[in-house]
Amino acid sequence: MKNTSVRTPSRRRFLGQGALAAAGTLGFPAITRCASPNGKLQVAVIGTGGRGGHNLGQVGATEDIVVLCDVNAQNLAQAAQRFPGARTYRDLREVFTRTDDIDAFVVSTTEHTHAFATLPALKLGKHVYSEKPLSRDVYEARLITEASAKANVATQMGTQIHADNNYRRVVELIQAGTIGAVTEVHVWVSRAWGWQSPEDAKRNGDIVSSQERPAMELPVPASLDWDLWIGPAPMRPYHDIYFPGPKWYRWWDFGNGTMSDLGSHWNDLPFWALDLDVPLTIEAGGPPVHAEIAPASMWARYTYGARGKRGPLTLTWYQGSEQPALLKEKKIPGWGNGVLFVGDEGMLLSDYGKHVLLPEEKFATYERPKETIPPSIGHHKEWIHACKTGAPTTCDFAYSGPLTEANHLGNVAYRAGVKLEWDAKNLRFPNHPEADHYIRREYREGWKLE
Repeated sequence: MKNTSVRTPSRRRFLGQGALAAAGTLGFPAITRCASPNGKLQVAVIGTGGRGGHNLGQVGATEDIVVLCDVNAQNLAQAAQRFPGARTYRDLREVFTRTDDIDAFVVSTTEHTHAFATLPALKLGKHVYSEKPLSRDVYEARLITEASAKANVATQMGTQIHADNNYRRVVELIQAGTIGAVTEVHVWVSRAWGWQSPEDAKRNGDIVSSQERPAMELPVPASLDWDLWIGPAPMRPYHDIYFPGPKWYRWWDFGNGTMSDLGSHWNDLPFWALDLDVPLTIEAGGPPVHAEIAPASMWARYTYGARGKRGPLTLTWYQGSEQPALLKEKKIPGWGNGVLFVGDEGMLLSDYGKHVLLPEEKFATYERPKETIPPSIGHHKEWIHACKTGAPTTCDFAYSGPLTEANHLGNVAYRAGVKLEWDAKNLRFPNHPEADHYIRREYREGWKLE
């Protein structure tokens, strides 16, 4: 089906074509169709275990699953039992050799291969639902953002909490000016997974602990195609410290740690409420940088300039042992995870399921604004409906692409060790070009984005 909702990208949602000159011209078709005469979407699911299994169940409950792909034969066999009529593949690249009967793709691979399933689907004019984060790095996120604008299809990133009512009420309060002009946002999560001492890993409930890349090679599980799992990343011997997931997400070759994982959920709220766009500067800190492993604890601070009715502000991310001063000093409720908006007339504290205006006595009789953001029909259902009708989704790639970029930039600043000025149009750091190499990566032979 054709997506008839044509969007004119704003500065925040679409940052121009100039940065992709080196990537060539992306001439994508602007139509799709519904191949099935019964009006159901014909869906290809790439990645069927873990989150992929959940997404498969959600989409497969109402639509036709025609293709299944997974590097793990065990996951693939289990999915094929649920949908015996689907073609099966181990190599995602082979899926794209026949797409005439596919309307839409659901991408649930590991982070380092998201773009390799998402970008070709967009180029073919197919609808795409992708797990978060959209990409492994800034460059891939930008490719996907711009490709989706040209493809004119229904897209959605898997930030399911975005569909809940609590976030909607917070957005309404902030945009109604309830706490005045917001000048600071503090976002913190308690998860401490990544590079840390074995003692800290045990105390923080990390699922795996490593100080260095293992030197020993273990036998590859019989069900796993290790070469395909590695995909575009540099080859390394198999070890169970990487697999099964989400053990892999702490290794820079495969993911970006907690920042790009949970940042997709928690930074989503201020991005939405404040209509955030391109950060002007990014700085970060934490333990000494490890060449291969993302940190368990870190912080990253972004500055945003004034735009429209929004004044300049800072957003600071904290994870693990890092926390905002107001929380450490017990000047706000001691929530383990939260988003704190600081305005010139008060504060608002939120987590996934609840929020409170501060100081509570000041807002005890506050009359809330009228609810203007309607309830979601469901995160997956929203995307399916958009595929069939052209209706908008709330986490399309025009929105989630810049959000993904910003999260990746926090990690870049941490790894660079300096405050970075960001030239978003040209994808570079004019004050510290030595950090530019973190924006994109080289791919292993046999893998390329096209």
